[in-house]
Amino acid sequence: MRIPTTKPLFAWDCLEGNPSLQTLKNFFDLLPDTKLLQSLQRFRGKGRNDYPVHVLWRTALLCPLLRHQWIDSCLQELRRNPSLWPIIGIDDAGQVPNKWNISRFMLAVGAPPHLTLVMDVFNAMVRLLAEVVPDLGERCAADSTALHARRQGEPTGKRTRPKTDLPQPDGGHKEYTDDDGVVTRIIEWFGFKAHLLVDVKHEVILSYAITPASTHDCKAIPTIVQQAVANVPNPKATEQNRLPKHRIKTLAYDKAGDDEGTHALLDAAGIKPVIQIRSCWKGEPERMLPGHDGTSNIVYDEAGTIYCYDKVSATPVRHRMAYIGQEPDRRTVKYRCPAMHEGWTCPSHERCNCGLKYGKTVRVPRDTDIRRFTAIPRDTKQFERLYKGRTAVERVNARIKILWGADDGNIVGSARFHAFFGAVMIVHIGLAILLASAPREEGGTDRRLGTMHLGYIARQLQKKIRQQQVA
Repeated sequence: MRIPTTKPLFAWDCLEGNPSLQTLKNFFDLLPDTKLLQSLQRFRGKGRNDYPVHVLWRTALLCPLLRHQWIDSCLQELRRNPSLWPIIGIDDAGQVPNKWNISRFMLAVGAPPHLTLVMDVFNAMVRLLAEVVPDLGERCAADSTALHARRQGEPTGKRTRPKTDLPQPDGGHKEYTDDDGVVTRIIEWFGFKAHLLVDVKHEVILSYAITPASTHDCKAIPTIVQQAVANVPNPKATEQNRLPKHRIKTLAYDKAGDDEGTHALLDAAGIKPVIQIRSCWKGEPERMLPGHDGTSNIVYDEAGTIYCYDKVSATPVRHRMAYIGQEPDRRTVKYRCPAMHEGWTCPSHERCNCGLKYGKTVRVPRDTDIRRFTAIPRDTKQFERLYKGRTAVERVNARIKILWGADDGNIVGSARFHAFFGAVMIVHIGLAILLASAPREEGGTDRRLGTMHLGYIARQLQKKIRQQQVA
């Protein structure tokens, strides 16, 4: 990979359309998959070993790596391209596995305990990145995406299907509405939902989960949050400074994540939610702020925005109060008189401020309604800026579907689907490590005169990869 030095750390647009042999070799060398291969070998036992476990595993990873839509096309390229054989671990074309060998192998990978070990491989690679990239995971966003799949057919004859606790595919239904609540678009599919938690800046997946298509997003959020928290620890956290043990500061989500349980979970973890609120008030534009009466002229709307009324004018005028910030020790958000804060004249100045230097101040306890009074109010520029980070998840969704074929639609059975999606996740995080550890190109327009150099993060990543290979 040739990456200019002006590109970001994770230059996804510099990925090779057809990965070179050196890229493939580097990818397989950095995989911490020893425990997974040992477990699969024990599962095989004393059966036939025509196709070794490591050959089947690397072939399964090679399919998304080479951007093949079907395993057949990947195997055909493997048969006609001898230069790939040493990387996979085979000597001649006769040792290339057949598609039914890969199918049965993926069925075994998708069964416990191997699927857990696949997740462990992904988590270990995320932690490797987190040790070197200091801001990985600070600003996050999450979302779900539809994945098509096929249900396993009923066994025939004396054959029985092994029992599994994996979620099974079912029908999904999603509606899009406009500002007036009118349904403008409906999407239906059969399969699963993939829930991803992504770093907004680097577009790196920190955690993932697979659920049936009918599962609501809120049920998967605790799983991906807990996994991400474990994958990006905070090295500055100690018992004395009381900092969170993870480095995730904010998490953006759409209205599907607006749930009291989600807000309580994020609040307990010290993560600031950036979640749009669902419209639940019917014909009620505002309410009186708890602890206030009609004489204090303080109200709030459904999104938690605080307003004050100018009651001196002939027609009462509503003004949005100025947000000053949150007070973590008090668990409150603080607002002040907008006229005093912004420097304009209000007819209610004498009535409200009563000679106060900074004007009328209102502290709203967040525990009054933790879903509505968030640490970052929804009417602030900061909330708007952080909420735009959700587009990073959309780009990652497109990448895993278009580049690596996660939404194949022809995979039969839950076990095969979970195994294949786990392989796609490993490909994603492995290529992220290769991008961050690749040398950068300096020089003019003539690339022959350019020089290659390693940055600090690239040097540290390569050092840790070498240590991992020795261990």
